[in-house]
Amino acid sequence: MRRLLKRHSDSSCPAATSVEVEISRPDANNLVLRYTLTGNMDDIRIPAVGPASRSDELWQHTCFEAFLRAPSGAGYYEFNFSPSTEWAAYRFSGYRDGMASAEISAPSIEVQSSPGRFALLASLGPGQLSDLNRKPSWRLGLSALVEDMSGQKSYWALTHPPGKPDFHHLDCFAYELSWP
Repeated sequence: MRRLLKRHSDSSCPAATSVEVEISRPDANNLVLRYTLTGNMDDIRIPAVGPASRSDELWQHTCFEAFLRAPSGAGYYEFNFSPSTEWAAYRFSGYRDGMASAEISAPSIEVQSSPGRFALLASLGPGQLSDLNRKPSWRLGLSALVEDMSGQKSYWALTHPPGKPDFHHLDCFAYELSWP
């Protein structure tokens, strides 16, 4: 399933024209996300590819994100995927509360770049997380932060709550991903 992300009305990055995400759940324990960013790539700050490793504060620069939770309960997970192939995974007990590193196997991250387009494919196994495994459906929030070469940032998500950009807001968990 492919979904187009919307730019937050209070953010601007003229170099980025669209962000879309293709979502698949090949089995009950896995999730595959393909983010595609289009625009003037020469004007977008894309970190150089490096060793795939866990790292914090990836959201401060161009970064693709996924937020995942069970249909009920306050807890959720945040996954960050950098174009550098660095990644992060966090567990929250409630809205922006109780943040801790999530114990998860390293996601597989592949990137492709061409004039006018950048794609990042992330494959992860959130089904290994105890409060998500064996759940028939998950609520998913998809987002991206895109930074241009001048440091200007734009915020993209399936939907935005009123006010400033806030990918953690419950309204952002706008997609139900079911497993038959």
